[in-house]
Amino acid sequence: MSDYQFNTKCVQGTYRPKPGEPRVLPIVQSTTFSYDDSDYVADLFDLKVGGSFYTRIGNPTTDGFEGKMNLLEGGVGALALSSGQSASMFSIINICNAGDHVISSSSIYGGTFNLFDVSLRKLGIDFTFVDPDADLDEILSCAKPNTKAIFGETIANPSMNVLDFEKFAAAAKKLDIPFIVDNTLATPYLCRPFEHGANIIVHSSTKYTDGHATSVGGIVVDGGTFNWDNGKFPGLVEPDESYHGLKYVEAFGPAAYIVKARVQLLRDYGCTVSPFNAFMFHLGLETLHLRMERHSDNARKLAEFLSGHPKVQWVKYPGLKGDPYYDLGQKYMPKGASGILSFGIKGGAKAGKDLIKHLDMVHLVVHLGDLRTSILHPASTTHRQLNEQQQIEAGIYPEMIRVSVGIEDIEDIIKDFDKALNAI
Repeated sequence: MSDYQFNTKCVQGTYRPKPGEPRVLPIVQSTTFSYDDSDYVADLFDLKVGGSFYTRIGNPTTDGFEGKMNLLEGGVGALALSSGQSASMFSIINICNAGDHVISSSSIYGGTFNLFDVSLRKLGIDFTFVDPDADLDEILSCAKPNTKAIFGETIANPSMNVLDFEKFAAAAKKLDIPFIVDNTLATPYLCRPFEHGANIIVHSSTKYTDGHATSVGGIVVDGGTFNWDNGKFPGLVEPDESYHGLKYVEAFGPAAYIVKARVQLLRDYGCTVSPFNAFMFHLGLETLHLRMERHSDNARKLAEFLSGHPKVQWVKYPGLKGDPYYDLGQKYMPKGASGILSFGIKGGAKAGKDLIKHLDMVHLVVHLGDLRTSILHPASTTHRQLNEQQQIEAGIYPEMIRVSVGIEDIEDIIKDFDKALNAI
């Protein structure tokens, strides 16, 4: 399938049924798998052969989803997990231990910020948050001898910053550490981070991957491009005694990182995605290209409308001409800037909350990335665990409203916002 165009890959993926098998990827809703030979099962446990033996670690339906996302992103392997939070966590703890340090963009999703700043700090992993617009020297100045990764989002949620891949990749290369990118909002249809210097990609597949607000999950994709045998990542090169001294880089080469994440972290932490959810994600990817095109087109048109409305103070959307991130958006996402925008309403937080009450078709939900247009006030919801200073540093202002623009007729979306704006 690697020779086919992106849209064909979305539809056809990597699932190839044999004669007489289901044409659509089946849901294998089973925890266990039957074998005849104990020695063969022993080889499965010792990673000498591939195959499913317990759904906590792998399942044929999950394999189908992982294979398709890996194909779309252009990696060497993928690991589906129970949530986007699990994916972000695994991306870090797969290479970091207590006493290690990570540099992260400050403009990241509030849940990820809390994961890093609170929960992973409790495990002894230190984080330095840097303004994504900082120059290369400032990013490099955040590094310590124990820095093990640099993390950013393709499009920051909800500040709408576009990550300067060239700059962050240069910092990672200079420090000889992996560059991890959350590509949830862009999806591989709009941006392929591996082509811009990223080494690891994470997604909340709950969002655009699913596309219908039905299922929670996440995924990590390994680009296979980082040299883990550089003296900084002993967990990937030294013997793993839980697998009789197996050395991941020696045994699995470019796929060492993603194999370790599966057979060590997923084995022990158990953040397993259900086969049914994996089926839904695989199904969602079949229409990803069509949805992302419409999401992006509708968001641009809504941004243009809002930017000309007298009750709107500002609009942030990287696909809007004049936006500070328009040029970066064109550079890294030439096919569109996704379906998320934010705007500030005159009258501050109170006016924003009043606006939400006057909307009809557009609903207030704690979600984004599905086919229905929705709205949220981030400062009082998704980012409320951050203090005021942290919110500002993350680009969250009291008057900010985030819109996840759906695939309905844009005339109806604009009509609903116009009515609500005129009612406050």
